[in-house]
Amino acid sequence: MLLNLINTLQLITLVPILGGSVFSVLTVLTVKRFFKRPTEKTDFTPPVTVLKPVRGLEKNLKHNLRTIATQDYPHYQVIYSVQDPQDKAYPIIKDIQAEFGSDRISVVISRVEAGANGKVNNLLGAMEEVSHDIIIISDSDTRLRSDYIATIVKPLANPEVGCVCTPFKVTKADSWYEKMELLTMNADFMPSVMFADVTGASNSCLGPSIAIRRSTLDKLGGLESLADYLVEDYEIGRRVWTSGLKMVLLPYMIDVVVDLAGWKHWWSHQVYWDQNTYLARQGAFISTVLIRSIPFALIFALLRWDLIGLGVLLSTVLVRMITAAMVAKIIGDKETIKCLYLLPFRDAVGLIFWGLAFTQRTVIWRGVEFKLTSHGKMVRHRLMEN
Repeated sequence: MLLNLINTLQLITLVPILGGSVFSVLTVLTVKRFFKRPTEKTDFTPPVTVLKPVRGLEKNLKHNLRTIATQDYPHYQVIYSVQDPQDKAYPIIKDIQAEFGSDRISVVISRVEAGANGKVNNLLGAMEEVSHDIIIISDSDTRLRSDYIATIVKPLANPEVGCVCTPFKVTKADSWYEKMELLTMNADFMPSVMFADVTGASNSCLGPSIAIRRSTLDKLGGLESLADYLVEDYEIGRRVWTSGLKMVLLPYMIDVVVDLAGWKHWWSHQVYWDQNTYLARQGAFISTVLIRSIPFALIFALLRWDLIGLGVLLSTVLVRMITAAMVAKIIGDKETIKCLYLLPFRDAVGLIFWGLAFTQRTVIWRGVEFKLTSHGKMVRHRLMEN
């Protein structure tokens, strides 16, 4: 009886082992195809407002924030917004405003509390200062090249395009847990997003970098209607493509600087990220169990406890690491290549985070715990101790 059970479990584990290995190979092909897409050729350079919600000190914050103020673009406005005048980031954004002038840089302090989503609340405080119809929402931890604005607004020359976003890669990982975070994004999430986009399996709207017309956003309910959503970026995208407009994911990579205070922050952020994905696309998230090759190869090896099991495990790890290195090379990601020795461990514990996404109904964001409710919404629960 026990032997039959073990044999059955071995056969079951072969499904994600093979599925994950095949998927890893396919991501190399789809990522390569994604970046071979032609970019829009147009002289479309309308005036633009860039919203930069800021909260607290982050790694390389001043440098990151300055990159939006040094764009090679004719006419744009930048609005840095904070919700507390005592925020430690406030002097930094005032310094940037002094450097580039108030004609280009606006600083807004507002305590808007329209809902549980702190980022949306922060953005709402800046909306009264917006001067232009085209809005770019850019996270404070993004590091941008000087052609960023010119690139992200081009697809909006087509009135059928409702929203534009860019893929990203995590950078500046110093500690082991920051490197684990980097691998989650760069070697797992982003290749999957590009695979889904190229194959048409699903649409994506990535929060660190979004361009949308204010008129479009208003027609979709406005930012106020997003204030209680955990995954506000996905909700923007969902409303865009269900309204009949096009969602564009550009073949243009930006950098996101990782900044984690400790391994507990990494752990909670991984759970938070999988909860995001689960609430955004439940079916797709559940199906990812079929492509998690390394944890199931480890289970297979432990069930057999022989050379065949060990061979399957080593072969699976080899395929995963080689294909991840190939993807990293395509997107110019040297940091991922340097961190690949941690990838088997990251993939193994990733199965734990996948399971926790189904069981945990609280999420921690910037020191505040929220309870998750229906349809991806959340309510504030309590302030966490540092």
